[in-house]
Amino acid sequence: MSTLSRVLFLCVANSARSQMAEGLARVRFGDCVVVRSAGSRPGAVNPHAIAVMAEVGIDISSHYSKHVDTVDVTTVDTIVTLCAEEVCPVVSASVRRLAWPLPDPAGYPGSEIDQRARFRTVRDEIARRLPELDHV
Repeated sequence: MSTLSRVLFLCVANSARSQMAEGLARVRFGDCVVVRSAGSRPGAVNPHAIAVMAEVGIDISSHYSKHVDTVDVTTVDTIVTLCAEEVCPVVSASVRRLAWPLPDPAGYPGSEIDQRARFRTVRDEIARRLPELDHV
C-alpha cells in the first residue's frame, strides 16, 4: 500500500455498495488510507447494508449518503466505481480508476432472507476485491 493514500468509492445512490466498500476498506487499511464514498443520486444508507456489515463486525450505522459533487476529486488518488446495470457518476479528475461492476443488491424485490443474501454476496465480493487496491 505504498502509493495509495486516498480512495473514493462511487455508485448511484451511495446507499449500499459504496457504503459497504467504505466500511470494509476503512477496516482493512486503517489510518493508511483516507476512504470516502459518494453517489450521483444519494439516498439513505440501506438498513440491509448496515445489518450485513454488522454481521462481520463493522458498524456503518453512522454513515450517510453523500453527493459526488461534495467531494473534491482533486484530493483523490483512486476512484472505484461499483455500478453494474446503471450509469455510474462521472468525475473529471485525472486519477487511477477501477471498475468493479456489482449489481445493486437493493435493486430487486424478494423476501427479507433473499434481500439479505444479495447484500451478503455483494459485501463478500467487495471484500474479495479490496486487495486489488494494494497494487494500483
